[in-house]
Amino acid sequence: MEQQKDEKIIFCKGGGCTAKLGAGILSRVLERLPKGPADENLLIGYDSKDDAAVYRISDDTAIVQTLDFFPPMVDDPYTFGKIAAANALSDIYAMGGEVKTALNIVCFPESMDLNVLGEIMRGGSEKVIEAGGTLAGGHSIADADVKYGLSVMGTVHPDKIYPNNQGRPGDKLILTKKLGVGIVCTANRVKEASDAAMEQAVASMTMLNKSASHICHSYEIHACTDVTGFGFLGHLHEMMDGKLSCRIFADQIPVIKEALDYADEFLLTAAGQKNRNHVGEFVSFENVSFAMEEVLFDPQTSGGLLIAVESQQAEALFEELKQAGHPVAIVGEIIPKAEKEIYVGVL
Repeated sequence: MEQQKDEKIIFCKGGGCTAKLGAGILSRVLERLPKGPADENLLIGYDSKDDAAVYRISDDTAIVQTLDFFPPMVDDPYTFGKIAAANALSDIYAMGGEVKTALNIVCFPESMDLNVLGEIMRGGSEKVIEAGGTLAGGHSIADADVKYGLSVMGTVHPDKIYPNNQGRPGDKLILTKKLGVGIVCTANRVKEASDAAMEQAVASMTMLNKSASHICHSYEIHACTDVTGFGFLGHLHEMMDGKLSCRIFADQIPVIKEALDYADEFLLTAAGQKNRNHVGEFVSFENVSFAMEEVLFDPQTSGGLLIAVESQQAEALFEELKQAGHPVAIVGEIIPKAEKEIYVGVL
């Protein structure tokens, strides 16, 4: 029994999207890579800082390719598997695509109970099935720590891709999940999170973005991303792409309430501080609490979609998403490029 207790502590020592490399470090590496000859069929590559690669194979079909994996952020292996899979699948939905196949990515210590690995992969497999995809194989290596995720392939019509950086002035910004899961998981690791807060966080992280993405197909979507490791403001910074600015209404943003309490108690993530260091200079805050600032920088694991929709359609999209059970809100609007990129205040 004592050995199992120790194994659980080793299993979860801080992961999810808080484990991502900082955006600044990543950018410095990527910009130095050789690009190779341009391929006109590569519709979206890493140059756009988008959620996945998109490659056209015919006039009406393009392949969406992505992968994501990370260490555990919860103690239960089965729940971790579901979260990791939902997070990886999300990039297909952020591009407007449909999931087709997935491959497991597994790093696992040979000394650990294989039943733990079985539970992780069971959770992942269930989410792939829920997504309508097929788990077609995978790759594993022995490692000192547990890591799990998926490589996912989907399809999308080449004319119906959701890029992350083609928003237009006047577009309304809609967020489909609550923020704060990174802070809640951090509080949970030091036994400070309530059961209710952790239940909300797990429910959010295991919820696929499939329904939200499908609902968006009926609307004029100019840009979309899922909010993950770079936090709400980091991914919003990528959406503005140096060409646009936006107003964000902090009092309209859906948040796990306890995350604000934990932020006030300085139960913060190192990744959140990296996000602040990377994008803080692009953001202007007015009448926004310290706790809310931290939530906006907080890295999210399997976060919601952040959608730029044509302004006249925003209310209808909001209502349909709400009726489908998403904790959705209209959180801001895109404006022409201004002195600051992101203005955060209250409505």
